[in-house]
Amino acid sequence: MSTKKVQNAHILETLPELHRSLMDIAGLMNRPERDAQLLELAGLTLERALFPLLVGIERRGPIGVVELADGVGRDYTTVSRQVARLEQLGLVERRSLPTDKRVREAVITAKGKAATDALDKARERMALSILKDWTREDFDQLVRLMRMFADSIAAVPVQEG
Repeated sequence: MSTKKVQNAHILETLPELHRSLMDIAGLMNRPERDAQLLELAGLTLERALFPLLVGIERRGPIGVVELADGVGRDYTTVSRQVARLEQLGLVERRSLPTDKRVREAVITAKGKAATDALDKARERMALSILKDWTREDFDQLVRLMRMFADSIAAVPVQEG
């Protein structure tokens, strides 16, 4: 495998196709029908807007609402109301930090973990269907490159203003 760095001219020439691909992926993954299918496969009747938060809390929790809101690109007040709904459903609980009682963080409950496990199994079934014709090498390369891309994006600070 070549370790030669990509030249700027090649990046600029190919970047529009990468951008189109990312837009297509984001659009397809954010379709309400796909969320509904995932929830149905998981056997859950959870509101569509809640399950990404539930998964985020399970993966990254305990987590504060501000950090969770930043992670999903939603307004803090909206996420706070949605986390309260998840708490009402018994899927998460909110607790104060021992070091600062004013700060509350969300943590997954056993019922919430069972729901995210069901979502994971449903996501696995969907992924196996989508990737059924891929070679192992193609899939491994995709995973490696996506991780590299995500890490590269995270390494560049966002310029404010």
